Amino acid sequence: MFKFVARGINFLLGKSLQNRHIIVSSSLEYLQRKRDLNKNYFDYIRLATLELISEEIRKKKLTGSVAELGVYKGKFARYINLYFKKRKLYLFDTFEGFDERDVNTEKKEGFSSGSQNFSDTSVESVLSLMPFPNNCIPVKGFFPESAANIKDEFIFVSLDADLYEPIYEGLKFFYPLLVPGGYIFVHDFNNDNYPGARKAVEKFCAEENISFVPIPDSAGSAIICK
Repeated sequence: MFKFVARGINFLLGKSLQNRHIIVSSSLEYLQRKRDLNKNYFDYIRLATLELISEEIRKKKLTGSVAELGVYKGKFARYINLYFKKRKLYLFDTFEGFDERDVNTEKKEGFSSGSQNFSDTSVESVLSLMPFPNNCIPVKGFFPESAANIKDEFIFVSLDADLYEPIYEGLKFFYPLLVPGGYIFVHDFNNDNYPGARKAVEKFCAEENISFVPIPDSAGSAIICK
């Protein structure tokens, strides 16, 4: 019955919805296992892909930590913490918004104005969202300087720093520490408001002769698998 209604919605309103970047579609119809997806996180593709990848990592029995660079208020980090509940989660951020050094590069290269304000956050407010805060390691400061003493191995990393410089530096830092079979999510790869994200991925992948897969989530992430 629900599929019939959904098909009716697509038939009547499909073009209008697509013009608003809203797609009504089925997903993983024949997967039998129960999946834990929060209906309140309004980016199904991003969250569902994270859940699928966490399951692949579990099946491969990979060992290592997880991380996010560009945490902001912790809304995505919350699910990294949930799906990798037994892993250390490093939370890299200034927790004060964009650093002026990165903004200067952004403006110089003509990628973006870097004017978006992400300063309304804090370590305390982010940790309060985490389902397993005892596994979280906040790393406050300018990246990559803030990561100078990190020698861990990683099975999953989310790069959501928006700007060219921290994304490129994030790839240079984390990819060598990524275990074989691990994944890196790069947010905003197909976000035309932050074209530096794409440039950073393309440059790094060309240098390392590796590939990436773009996915159609809200901000157009790219995924790198080692």
